[in-house]
Amino acid sequence: MKNILFTLGMIISTVITVNPQKQIPKVFSETYDLDIVKSNIAWKGSYLFQFSEHTGIVNFKSGELYTNKDEITGGSFVVDMTSITNEQYQKNPDNGPVEHLKNGDFFDVSVYPEAHLELSKVTYYKEDNEHRFEGRLTIKGITNTIMIRAFADAETRSIKTKFKIDRKDWGITYDSKYKDSAISDAIEFDVFLQFK
Repeated sequence: MKNILFTLGMIISTVITVNPQKQIPKVFSETYDLDIVKSNIAWKGSYLFQFSEHTGIVNFKSGELYTNKDEITGGSFVVDMTSITNEQYQKNPDNGPVEHLKNGDFFDVSVYPEAHLELSKVTYYKEDNEHRFEGRLTIKGITNTIMIRAFADAETRSIKTKFKIDRKDWGITYDSKYKDSAISDAIEFDVFLQFK
């Protein structure tokens, strides 16, 4: 019996020595950090029954873009909701919608100071240099799937995109009791991403 076990041990040892396990090659990938100083989100909210709108800027807190063999595969971004502002408010803090946007009627930034966007499932259309991302956007602790069309410039390491969301899908449900002050459910975003 001992001879049989010894023989089996020698055979196994020989197989391992002659046929070592092949190492799985690493897939090349690279991460690009977002330049938060040069990147921003321009936002626009409109009224339903007035030819009027509010526009402004909100800044990124951090961000990363993921690539594999020079192809974009996804990204992760954090938005600093406390940075929201607009031109009226910058000129005169007593004017403009900023404080209202920051309170519980809208983004409730004291409770939810950050918004998050995770990009995945990327489809690239080479003829138009267009990327279509499926992403998960989290605002006020509520996460929904969104689709984004984006245009990348490899030379400048930048991406531009425009998209809209329905604010009520994220619990932003403020409704004015005055018809003339009714706010559109759509919020528009014009995004510029600059990577280091």
